[in-house]
Amino acid sequence: MNMIASLRGTVLSVGLNSAVIECGGVGYAILATPQTLAEMHKGQERHIFTQMVVREDAMVLYGFADTASRDIFNTLQSVSGLGPKLALAALSVYTPQDLATRISTSDVKGLQKIPGVGKRMAERMVVDLKDKVNLYAAAPSATNDTVSSAASPATSLVTESVVEALTGLGFTAAQADKAVATVIANQPDASTSEALRAALKVLGK
Repeated sequence: MNMIASLRGTVLSVGLNSAVIECGGVGYAILATPQTLAEMHKGQERHIFTQMVVREDAMVLYGFADTASRDIFNTLQSVSGLGPKLALAALSVYTPQDLATRISTSDVKGLQKIPGVGKRMAERMVVDLKDKVNLYAAAPSATNDTVSSAASPATSLVTESVVEALTGLGFTAAQADKAVATVIANQPDASTSEALRAALKVLGK
């Protein structure tokens, strides 16, 4: 049973992988995707759907912008060996619709874009979830992202922060460096959250 299904309150702080929302005088720390966190700002009131994951050594609250993201987060964890960290990483790379489409169309190669998902896990996801994700599946949208090369030295702080966030999600340092360099070359004035979202799009291609 999910004891805390949603939160409505004031955003106290927002980081690259977490936020704190105050509800009734209590600050709740949530882990969420960069996309969800990018829409949250300190001092604003937000309504977030949540899922509590209880482990022997910790209780962690995950936050989602919509119920579809929360539902597929839970569905993903029905796969043996796929825990909440990997489920959140999947939603950091793909929307619920894109993720469901890749599963339902047996896009094993596409699923391996998720950090921590190898060929065996991708195949397991297809076998175990193909009949469970039809509700979310949609036609994949085309992207016109252009790959470029060098990063701007003036954005070193943004670069370091985004690379750290990406490696925290499970991408290798080499993957993170390359993706961030691509983004900064195209968007030299991007904020940390904008750069992180754009880097995830590059890594999801």
